[in-house]
Amino acid sequence: MPPKVTESSVIRCPHCGRDNRVPRAGAGVPRCGECRESLPWVVDAGDEDFTEVAEAARIPVVVDFWASWCGPCRMVSPALQQVATELAGRIKLVKVNIDEAPETSRRFDVRAVPTLVVLRLGRVVAQRAGAAPAPVLREWVGDALAG
Repeated sequence: MPPKVTESSVIRCPHCGRDNRVPRAGAGVPRCGECRESLPWVVDAGDEDFTEVAEAARIPVVVDFWASWCGPCRMVSPALQQVATELAGRIKLVKVNIDEAPETSRRFDVRAVPTLVVLRLGRVVAQRAGAAPAPVLREWVGDALAG
């Protein structure tokens, strides 16, 4: 049985600016304690906790397989953050460093970075490799959510 994920991160509300603790895993959607707006849910996961953090999520998950040495990964990261903020309450962004999570990377047949995967209830509904600007990524995620 995998270890329970109890860690949280602090997310600043894009609506009112208040800092909020957001769990890495859990049911529902994180909301600001001050203004009650949905918060962007952006977390890291690895081999030991990917199932609980990403596959068990009740909302669609965009998985970003990346590496610290990858230039395009550094370029796409702010675009993904923007999409996660725009789609707060509708998606969860899970970042997986392929060098630290080789088993998870193999499971999803990651052959290039960045590779992006959309999961719905733990099942792959879309996958793409390569960086893209935020409008392209937003459309791609939107198509995956609609399909």
